[in-house]
Amino acid sequence: MRNDLQTGRIVRSLSGFYDVLTPAGLVTCRARGILRKTDSSPLTGDMVQITVEKGKGMVERILPRKNSFVRPAVANVDALVIFAANVNPVTEPFLIDRVAAIAGDQEVQVILCVNKSDLDPAVDLVRIYKNAGFPVISTSAETGEGVEQLRQMIQGKLTAFTGNSGVGKSSILNRLCPALELPTGEVSEKLGRGRHTTRHVELYSLDDETFVADTPGFSSFDTDQMDVILKENLQYAFPDFKQYIGKCQFHDCSHRKEPGCAVAAAVRAGELEESRYDSYLRLYEKSSQIKQWELK
Repeated sequence: MRNDLQTGRIVRSLSGFYDVLTPAGLVTCRARGILRKTDSSPLTGDMVQITVEKGKGMVERILPRKNSFVRPAVANVDALVIFAANVNPVTEPFLIDRVAAIAGDQEVQVILCVNKSDLDPAVDLVRIYKNAGFPVISTSAETGEGVEQLRQMIQGKLTAFTGNSGVGKSSILNRLCPALELPTGEVSEKLGRGRHTTRHVELYSLDDETFVADTPGFSSFDTDQMDVILKENLQYAFPDFKQYIGKCQFHDCSHRKEPGCAVAAAVRAGELEESRYDSYLRLYEKSSQIKQWELK
């Protein structure tokens, strides 16, 4: 192994340049062409080995990842905080469920942050996801409600903030660390969605042990760009289904139209939220179009 290698974490990725935080400081790097040729492009959050020559850095190697995501494009995440709101813009439960399922498929903790609670407490969203077993925090960038609770939950972790555009991710991050002074966007009253003020994934340090990735917002039209989950694995990405899996009449039940399905029965009995089940059916339809060999 080369003795001039330095190890660090990528804290910013933009237009083929990578800012790597090393013990000696921040180094802006390019990536070796071999990484691009092997479809191993570096991601924000990656631990990497770099070389520096004449002040220019080069990413030589990406160290093993514990996880990685397509959207948000980030690696080595300890927790994913999904931001939602029930007012300007209104978040579709399906958007929450798709992102939560992608995180669940990689066994990454999901925290739901119901923002703009000063305008609308989003009682239904809070109920749905508390019943589904997710930690739920009601927050307001205006009043500061829930911000300290969120800080405690993400302490010591690398956390990615994600959610639809205009929902207030950057505003809450500014509350967590006012010195950042991140730009925030107005929400279009006509369209009910926000402008994409965050255009790349960047890690911000809240302290020596706590990093937050602020990621570009998305809309319902962006979900096709997200990670896919094989249909055989999808049921396990819904933690609220866990107690019913294996109790169906058929061992290979897809939880759609089969008789004796314990999951469908739980929905009818009100034990599972109907919107969660509807999201599962929509995602299963998408997953059915994916073949395992296509993911390699």
